[in-house]
Amino acid sequence: MELIDILARAGDRPKTTGAMIPHDQLDQFSPPDIRQGLVDYATALPGVFTGPSQVSEPGSLALRLREPKGPADAFLMPGLDEFGHVHRTGFMHLMLDPQIINFLTRLGWIEAHPITARDDFFDNIVMLYAPRDAEELEIARTLLRMSWERASGVVRHPGRARRP
Repeated sequence: MELIDILARAGDRPKTTGAMIPHDQLDQFSPPDIRQGLVDYATALPGVFTGPSQVSEPGSLALRLREPKGPADAFLMPGLDEFGHVHRTGFMHLMLDPQIINFLTRLGWIEAHPITARDDFFDNIVMLYAPRDAEELEIARTLLRMSWERASGVVRHPGRARRP
C-alpha cells in the first residue's frame, strides 16, 4: 500500500483527551486480535525490539531500534531509540515525516500530540487512531512502516510505503 492509496477514515474521529497529557484515545478501540496484528507486524520489522515505553504510561509497548540511523525527529525524544509505542487499546504514538502529517490529519487517521506545542519537543509526534478492523490495520501497518523506515534511515519518497 502507498500513501496515495489511503482513503478517508470511516465515521467520526474517536474521542481523545485532546490537549491534555497523557494523550489518550477514549473510544473506538482495537479488538484484541487487531491490536495483536499491529504488534506482530511491528516486532517483525528488522532491528525492532520492544519493552516498556521510555516516555509513555506503563503498559505501553515501546517500538525501539537496535541501530537507530534516522534523523533526530524520527524518535520520540532526542537521544532515545523509541520511534513509537502501542497503547493497550490499540492506538499508537509515533513519529511521521512532517510532509505527510497534514494529509493524514485531513483524512481523519491522526492528530498531533499536545506535547508538540512545547518548544523542546518535535512537532511530528502524532496519535494514530486505533485500527478497528483488518482494512484499517493495513493502513496502520503502512504508516508504522513509514515511521520505521525513517527511524532506520531507509530513504524513500515520503509518498511511498511498501510492504515488507
